[in-house]
Amino acid sequence: MRAVENAKAHGRDVDYTLVYAGSKDDPTLEPSLFDDLQIQPPQVYLNVVCENLNELTGQVMSAFERYLQENKTDVVIVVDDLASTMAAAIVTKKQGIRLAHLVAGTRSFDIKMPKEINRLVIDGLSDLLFTAGMGANSIATREGAELSKIYTVGNILMDTLRFNRNKTLPPGPPFKAGSDYLVFTLNRKALMADEENLERMLKAIVENAQGMPIYAPLRSQAKEVVEKLCGKGFIFLPPLSYLEFGWLTAHARGIITDSGNVAEEATFNGVPCITLNSYTEHIETVKVGTNELVGEDAQLLGEMVAKMVRGEWKQSALPDRWDGRTAERIVQILMEQS
Repeated sequence: MRAVENAKAHGRDVDYTLVYAGSKDDPTLEPSLFDDLQIQPPQVYLNVVCENLNELTGQVMSAFERYLQENKTDVVIVVDDLASTMAAAIVTKKQGIRLAHLVAGTRSFDIKMPKEINRLVIDGLSDLLFTAGMGANSIATREGAELSKIYTVGNILMDTLRFNRNKTLPPGPPFKAGSDYLVFTLNRKALMADEENLERMLKAIVENAQGMPIYAPLRSQAKEVVEKLCGKGFIFLPPLSYLEFGWLTAHARGIITDSGNVAEEATFNGVPCITLNSYTEHIETVKVGTNELVGEDAQLLGEMVAKMVRGEWKQSALPDRWDGRTAERIVQILMEQS
């Protein structure tokens, strides 16, 4: 959106509309998010509120079809891999409109994951596949995408980090600045469901942190589980704003997370990161960046935390085109294609 506005300011004939599948009062659309990112809230809400993914897909298709029929559109950019993303992609192609996917070519290779099916469908329909790196390019071509459709633009998350780098601010109490600390985040339901193994993993983190504070900005369900299994080893923080969380992770000795996005941001910031998963959609974070995968192996996790605390982490660098200029490349490609 900022890149489009910049192109308009330089006399380019381009504009955009941000369409959100949900409702305006969706609690996940925190007002601070738009303020922190310095972007406008969605101009259009499809007002789909539904828990069942199949029903949601149908409702988004119906609502977005009406939107496209009433609003002239040259290209639709769909983001990520949600059910609503897939629904918008299907409708776009049925309306004969050019479709671009950001970020394309990401795979877990676990067909039992609903998101994996979404990714396959969206990439298969897309006219323009915007990828974060060469690994994603290889996946897309292996699945039959034409090379002329694939563009390595980099990781869009880095644009936001670069833009906000000097705007982040430390969290409030109980966080205490001035000494080394670790950050722990948890979101995966599968991890929380196996409480016996999760307890082993949590204890491995605490034991190998050697007394270093472990700050855990967790939402309700995750906090309850961690507090029950190993509460005394973690310092719980309330859910943080984007700018507060960005400061916390950028200044940490290391991060332990099950979030791919957090691992990507850690690579950009050069902060050691351990991911509690056996795969990552962006393998660049492991091959080039600061990320290490430990799966759900408590012993391996403990060993890696000990290395992190000792400062014995691997050498890392920024993956190609993770330079914070992804949006500029995308807008340029779209202008050239029009």
